Amino acid sequence: MGDLELLLPGQADVLVRGLRSFPLREMGSGGWNQQHENLEKLNIQAILDATASQGEPIQELLVTHGKIPTLVEELITVELWKQKVFPVLCRLEDFKPQNTFPIYMVVHHEASIINLLETVFFHKEVCESAEDTILDLVDYCHRKLTLLVARSGRGGPPEEEGSQDSTPMQELQKQAELMEFEIALKALSVLRYITDCMDSLSLSTLSRMLRTHNLPCLLVELLEHSPWSRQDGSKLQRFEGGHWQTVAPSEQQKLSKLDGQVWIALYNLLLSPEAQARYCLTSFAKGQLLKLQAFFTDTLLDQLPNLADLQNFLAHLALAETQTPKKDLVLEQIPEIWERLERENRGKWQAIAKHQLRHVFNPSEQDLRLQARRWAETYRLDVLEVVAPERPRCAYCSAEASKRCSRCQKEWYCCRECQVKHWEKHGKACVLAAQGDTAK
Repeated sequence: MGDLELLLPGQADVLVRGLRSFPLREMGSGGWNQQHENLEKLNIQAILDATASQGEPIQELLVTHGKIPTLVEELITVELWKQKVFPVLCRLEDFKPQNTFPIYMVVHHEASIINLLETVFFHKEVCESAEDTILDLVDYCHRKLTLLVARSGRGGPPEEEGSQDSTPMQELQKQAELMEFEIALKALSVLRYITDCMDSLSLSTLSRMLRTHNLPCLLVELLEHSPWSRQDGSKLQRFEGGHWQTVAPSEQQKLSKLDGQVWIALYNLLLSPEAQARYCLTSFAKGQLLKLQAFFTDTLLDQLPNLADLQNFLAHLALAETQTPKKDLVLEQIPEIWERLERENRGKWQAIAKHQLRHVFNPSEQDLRLQARRWAETYRLDVLEVVAPERPRCAYCSAEASKRCSRCQKEWYCCRECQVKHWEKHGKACVLAAQGDTAK
């Protein structure tokens, strides 16, 4: 591992071995919270290892102990919880939490897992170790990218800044919506890494990607809408590092990371021998794919020279006859995690929400103090400052911040005035965090 370590090699091995799937009903419980903290530590350590370029033991441990399928199941479980249980929970009359952080941890769990998968899926052996759950992961990515395209048609992602008059639950729902946007962008990267492994994917997975979901056409729509870019007056902004950032005029022709992921995925899905043998170029597919010709420029080809092969493919496609979909009788595997979880819990959503309201999301002051101490141990500031992609931002106005709360050392502010205005919201969490540090 690198010079800056959150986990020793032996500790990482123990944490990876202990990963398991939790039932929907147990999300947010004590055991679940412990695993969430462990996942965060593995997540941060994996980023540190990748940044240091000194080998990636977290990825190796996940493969060795066969835990990638466990992560995929946990990912889909929390996705289902957010869709089926969280809305019911918010509608319960007696749901008036004094502290929303325990719920935020569950909402954030999906982002933690997809971030870890994005870090480790760069390696082909990780994709192969997913085994049959790669089908479930492909379906998951397709759901996220479909929502991303739909969101761009409704005016793009939510703003980062919320109203200062909003309640804690309203603020949590806004954070969850922004988080959903970021999760979809991570899912795009994971999908691109899966397409790097076209030669080792099963026939069922290839069929799911090319025929069932028609991913090449979906990716064309993503390039057209480019939901991670927007115009703010005369300024071009891109969503990078968790925030909208203004792009300098000299950098505007530079390909963004996300645009690059789409182009590489398209290249793999259209030009790999495995895909060309199975993708049916119907009249609809041909029409969609030929839209890509408008994007080709010398600047694009300078940055991704391999796209010249894709440009030639499109030139031949423009002159080629379209194909009729084949109606072959083929026995294929289908994803089963989402369907199984939904079947097992159908009709129980309200009962699960009420159970979690009473036993999970109503912690005592002592429980919150203990949890605050564990959070402080997990999110070590010296480590986070290395991992953070950019300077911290003010908790009140979102401007770049240089001053940290002297009491809890967790929140950042750009000036004293913002800290005073934010104290009404931050005060209780600040006291708990400070008490947690004192209790160590």
